[in-house]
Amino acid sequence: MKIYLDGKFVDEADAKVSVFDHGLLYGDGVFEGIRLYGGNIFRLEEHLERLEYSAKAILLTLPLTREQLSWATCETCRQNGLTDAYLRLVVTRGVGDLGLSPWLCPKPSMFIIASKITLYPQEHYDNGLAIVTVPTRRIGPAALPPTIKSLNYLNNILGKIEAKQFGALEAIMLNDQGYVAECTADNVFIVHKGEIITPSASQGALRGITRGTVIDIAKELKLPLRETDMTRYDIWCADECFLTGSGAEVIPVVKLDGRVIGSGKPGPITQQVLASFRRRVLVEGTKI
Repeated sequence: MKIYLDGKFVDEADAKVSVFDHGLLYGDGVFEGIRLYGGNIFRLEEHLERLEYSAKAILLTLPLTREQLSWATCETCRQNGLTDAYLRLVVTRGVGDLGLSPWLCPKPSMFIIASKITLYPQEHYDNGLAIVTVPTRRIGPAALPPTIKSLNYLNNILGKIEAKQFGALEAIMLNDQGYVAECTADNVFIVHKGEIITPSASQGALRGITRGTVIDIAKELKLPLRETDMTRYDIWCADECFLTGSGAEVIPVVKLDGRVIGSGKPGPITQQVLASFRRRVLVEGTKI
């Protein structure tokens, strides 16, 4: 495997960063997870824009221009002979001292990995997930805006650990007010009386690229969609529920906290959205 690392393509064994890199020491950096389908990088421009916005928000200067970022991402796929893959772009603050001060890190570091990812077995796409609500709360927007996709994922990791302790693969995370924010790694949608509903970003949800795609799909299919406050009750009593993410794509949920959602099977609107999403991934993006 070839890894893009600070302007060069190196073997996996040689892809190393310093122990003094602030991405390692403090989680100081930003990243994107992107999918490659049939030689087409899905919504690459949207991902790169979000990376730029995340970097700007934490006062981190990206080492490459948008055009250079696009080329490096595509070339990483070409170097590895891939047509289907999961891509991870990471930009760290770079090497500094043991203090917090980011201005003592003179040069950011960047690497790109192109590999495979399998988050959920196929059976869960066919039959749906059973998920839980975990005790760990999502970090509030006043503390850290959820639109910043930073390297500090400890909050989500704690939620993922708790999900596993409850025997689930994914979990709902609430915000401090008790409203649904998102899952540990995915955005959440419900369907109620023909309307698609999802938490707003102001409640702690990441503005996911796949989430945005589903919003576009709803418009295309002329399905009403609303962003609003959501509680666990809304999910328990929904007709359908599904999760979205670059890794997860679109996956149905049939149970939350031991309560069956709708019929207990993936619903018709979820299946419509999934079918439309799978058509889009081959045509919306950048050819490598």
